[in-house]
Amino acid sequence: MNPTFGQIIRTARADKGYSQRDLARLVEIDFTYLSKLESDATEYPPKEYVIQQLAYYLGLDYEELVCLTGRLPERYQDFLQQNYQVMPALFRWMRQKPGLAQRI
Repeated sequence: MNPTFGQIIRTARADKGYSQRDLARLVEIDFTYLSKLESDATEYPPKEYVIQQLAYYLGLDYEELVCLTGRLPERYQDFLQQNYQVMPALFRWMRQKPGLAQRI
C-alpha cells in the first residue's frame, strides 16, 4: 500500500531529526496540528502554504505532497478550468485503464 501524506511527513521529520515541536515552529503551525497531519486525522487538507513549508524543510517534492492531500498542484488548475468539459471522459478512460493511467 502507498504511504499516506501523514506517513511521509512523519518519516521525513524523523529522518531529519526534527521533533514535532521543532518542525511545527519552523512551519509556523501548532504542534498539535502537525500531530494530526502526521496521523492523517485532519478533516481538511492543509493549506498550500503549509504544504510548501513542509516540503521545503523536509526536502520533499511539493507536488507529490499536494497530490497526496487530494488536491492538484496550482500549475494544473488553469488547465482544468480551461478544459473542464473533457474531464468526465478523461476520468472514464482512467477508470477503464488504471494501469496505464498510473504509469502516465
